[in-house]
Order: sequence, then structure tokens, then C-alpha cells
Amino acid sequence: MTRPHVVILGGGPAGVGAAYQLRRLDRARVTLLEQQHVAGGNAGSFALEGLRVDYGSHRLHPACDPAILADIRGLLGDDLLDRPRHGRIRLRGRWIHFPLQPLDLALRLDPGFALGSARDALLKPFRSAGPEASFADVLRASLGPTICDSFYFPYARKIWGRAPEELSAIQARRRVSASSFGKLARKLLAQVPGLKRPGAGRFYYPRRGYGQLSEAFAEAARAAGAELRFGRKVTGVVAPATPEAPWSIEAESDGAIERLEADQLWSTLPIPLLARLLGEATPAAVREAAGRLHYRAMVLIYLVLPVGRFSEYDAHYFPGADLRITRMSEPKNYANLEAPAERTVLCAELPCAAEDAVWTMSDAELGRLLAEDLARAGIPLPAAPLRVEVRRLRQAYPIYTIGYEQWFGVLDGWADGLPRLLSYGRQGLFAHDNTHHALAMAYAAADCLEGPVFRRDRWAGYRGEFERHVVED
Repeated sequence: MTRPHVVILGGGPAGVGAAYQLRRLDRARVTLLEQQHVAGGNAGSFALEGLRVDYGSHRLHPACDPAILADIRGLLGDDLLDRPRHGRIRLRGRWIHFPLQPLDLALRLDPGFALGSARDALLKPFRSAGPEASFADVLRASLGPTICDSFYFPYARKIWGRAPEELSAIQARRRVSASSFGKLARKLLAQVPGLKRPGAGRFYYPRRGYGQLSEAFAEAARAAGAELRFGRKVTGVVAPATPEAPWSIEAESDGAIERLEADQLWSTLPIPLLARLLGEATPAAVREAAGRLHYRAMVLIYLVLPVGRFSEYDAHYFPGADLRITRMSEPKNYANLEAPAERTVLCAELPCAAEDAVWTMSDAELGRLLAEDLARAGIPLPAAPLRVEVRRLRQAYPIYTIGYEQWFGVLDGWADGLPRLLSYGRQGLFAHDNTHHALAMAYAAADCLEGPVFRRDRWAGYRGEFERHVVED
């Protein structure tokens, strides 16, 4: 069989996962281009004061496909830790455990919230069914006003920067796993001893940070013969002039320009960026559609504290509008690391737009902002930070505004119509997905390559599966 040259753009889980699987199956010669100097993308890790920290809070869910999970176990060995989930949510001034636990809810939930939610559950059969055109419509109809107004709606405004009425109903169906009282009840029952599903209330996490997952796939891909070029920013793409001609890719590295050709071009880059990289060759309607899709940016604030541990919790969630951050994690508690004994790191997530004032705040200003939020939440810092570090993600989450699917459809159809091009992964499919979903896309893509031919009919079947993905909280 003829083995084509596949060039993969992007070294996140979808990129390195595909590189590994293509080479393991010996289906292609593979070259991967990644802008950063290490694999992982937004799911990567870096060293900070003797600790490995992630770009936000990440975990590998037990819902991962068994075959992929077996590969991950083989790659990581004893470094793949099986950990209990131990987080908490600040809801109306009270802390409740997350994942939700029946006894904890009974003891700690605000009585007014509990009574309101119970009333909303009883009245659900009498609520009129509306058109369910928006995120707000879906959740208000299924959960009622109490949970929506106290939890989901303020959280949505913070995470996506839009009113719930402006967000698509698809956002509720793809992003909210407990979108009805029935689903919420099943989640609660899953935490009851004797009724627990396998993996419920647990997660997998690499010992050396979440980025170790992508790094292991990258190392295995390279060992199998893939060429991985890090520190390469793709600056231009030229589509084949004829059906048989190759793709041409231009990348910049330390001021030097590299050019390479590909029989197949697989892109995990944000699909609007891919459209821009093709320049004037991209039709005007596609360029317009690219401008209509929006991503939420994220400022990540890291505080290095001179204490062994800040709290027992791996993550704290802040849905309320009184605080600016949405989540704070303590990486030490994910990996169960004891060293270094004299310090720990906190990582707070602050969603924003790249035009917002917080995007350009100094590290010191953002450190003070976080300290103020924690004091307001009743968990003040135990000591002044030794260091404040800030990282910025320009494209953290896709924003599903009402009608976004029309614009994504234009881009998706355009990409699908180009010869020997595949746009996939979270960014390539504009999807709210977990890492195990991105890896499933990578493995599916490799399965669709037969000799020089990418089986579009088989890929369409996989796309149907991807559209049923619901983000695991």
C-alpha cells in the first residue's frame, strides 16, 4: 500500500494522538508541526518553582474509550494515577462537595435553595414547553428558576461572557451533563455506596502533570517514526492546484521560514485560523463565517505560596457573580505530591475577552485580584505569595451563540470540500470536548486512512458519534 505523507498541524492531544496511531498502524509518513516547544497545547503542563502545573484544571475521565485508556496505561505505566474527585462549589455563600453527594447536600445546602429546587421539580410537569431556542430556554424548562438563577446562569455569564438567552440551546445539551432533574438524580445516586458506577467520583491523572499525557503520546509517536517539529508557527497554507498536487505549508521558527509538502493535511488548529491561513484563496463567504465564530479567552493566575498545602480540595468552583474567577485548582492535590513540602501552587481561571482590561493587567495586579476574590469567598491566602505567574489562552472555549451552527457549517463544508484536508479535534470541530473525546477523534481519523485514500464515508459515521459527546464535568 502507498503510504502518504500526512502533515499534522498542532501538538495537542488530537495531534499527537493521531501521529502515534498513524505510525503504530504504519499507515503514513507523519510530520507534526507545533508552535510551542512541548506537546499538549491547552492541555499541556510546565514547571513552576519545582512543581508541574497545568493550563487550568484538567483530568482524564473514566469514560475514556477502553482501547485508548489501555494505550494510555501502557504509555504511562505507574505514572497514571487513579484519584478520587474531591472538589467543592461555593453556592449562595455555602460550600457543597463536588461531585454532589446526597448527605452533604442535606447537611450543607442553603435551605432556600433546597426548597426552591424541590418546588421547581414538582412543578416541572406544569411548566409550558417553549421553543427551547436558547441555553436559557432549555435549562429553565428542565430545571426551573432556582438552580438556573443561582448556579447555571451566573456561571454561564462568567464562563462565556454572554447572557444565557444569547447562547444556543446546543450549549446546554453539549456542555451541561446534569441538564434535567432525572440526570441530576442519577448523578447523585452514582455517589451512593452500593450504587456507584465503575469510575464514578474518580479520575485519572498523570503523576508529572496533565501534559505528561500528550508528551507520552508524542514520545511514542517519535519512537514509531513520526517527525515532530516543535517551535514551528504555521504562517501560511497553500491548497493543491490540481487534484494530484501536494499541499504546501509554511512555518516560521526563530525567524527562519520552513516549507514542506503534504499528501494529506490534518489540522487541529481553530478552524477560523485555518481559513485565514489559506489567505485570499479562501472564499469571501468562508472568511465572513470565520469572523462570526467566537472563542472565550482565559487568564490563568498562578500563586506560589510558602505553605505545604492550601486546602484538601483539588478544585474550588465559583459560579456566583460576586467573584471574578470561575475555578481554582491546587495541582499538588491532583497528583498527591508531597514535594516540595514547603510550598504549593494555586491556579485560578479568569475567563474574559482578549479586549477586556484583565487581559492586559500586570502579574502583580492579577495576583491582587485573586487574593481579593479568595478573601471574599472566605478562604484568604495564608501568606503573601512568593511569586505570581500569569499565562493567557486566547482560545480557551468556543462560544455557542444562537445561530453559530450556521457559520460553523459554512466553514466545515468548505474544509470538507478541499482535497485531502481534515479539520478535527476540539478546535478543528469547534467543540466543547474532553481530552478523551479529542483522542477518540485522533484514533478515528487514523482508522479512516486507507493507503492514499481518506475514507470520508467512514469519517461521517464517526462525526455522528462526536456530535453526541457531552462534556464530563
